[in-house]
Amino acid sequence: MSDTAPIKAVKIAFEIIDLLRELDGAGVSEVAQRLEKPTSTVHDHLRTLEGEGYLVKEGSTYHVSTRFLQLGDQARSRKKVFNVARPEIDDLAQATGEHANLMIEEHGLGVFLYRSRGQDAVQLDTHDGMRVPLQTTALGKTIMAHRPREEVEAILDRHGLPEVTSSTISDRAELFDTLEQVRERGYAYDDEERVKGMRCVAAPILDEEDYAIAAVSVSGPKSRMRKERFTTEVPEQILRSANVIEVNLTYS
Repeated sequence: MSDTAPIKAVKIAFEIIDLLRELDGAGVSEVAQRLEKPTSTVHDHLRTLEGEGYLVKEGSTYHVSTRFLQLGDQARSRKKVFNVARPEIDDLAQATGEHANLMIEEHGLGVFLYRSRGQDAVQLDTHDGMRVPLQTTALGKTIMAHRPREEVEAILDRHGLPEVTSSTISDRAELFDTLEQVRERGYAYDDEERVKGMRCVAAPILDEEDYAIAAVSVSGPKSRMRKERFTTEVPEQILRSANVIEVNLTYS
């Protein structure tokens, strides 16, 4: 066996897991076709992953299993910012009636670490652990605004600037102009840039070197996030929450 064989096998296994998550389940033939792999190879991987408890089989369809809940919860619980910020995110959702969110950056993508729904919050596609391109959200923009330029450039080189809606920033120069405005203002806006009809305001959670370790936001439908509420009221609430989290992080 060559030294690279185990690495290749692991890569295929995770490609299968990601595809099953994306498709919400699939059979052997569909997975093989999508990944352009031999059916026999895919079948062996699926059976092995099922045997180890990472997949479940319903009829002829494979799905990711709840084993990932255990892994994800453990990974999230290790994050100090999650444990410190969670009660503040809950309070923010209750105070605004909307979605309140906590995001971190991992491998160049924005990860929704925690979400809390207020009493008026609409249904959204976001969920804990969801990964999105950073520039498509106010959360991601405020994180990038407080990172070194060379780090942001590396993220863009890796992931590009995918256009999710017609309002998404997809031009690098425009993005850096926006990030400068975010630094000056202290918070970021998302105006239908990831989800049509939704607006969001986000502020960074900074460490002692003013490096963004996370971001907090409130998101709601455009019909409610307008005028002074969008430009003044919600930003002030966001900034207060971010400040509380930063202080608690320092002294916890």
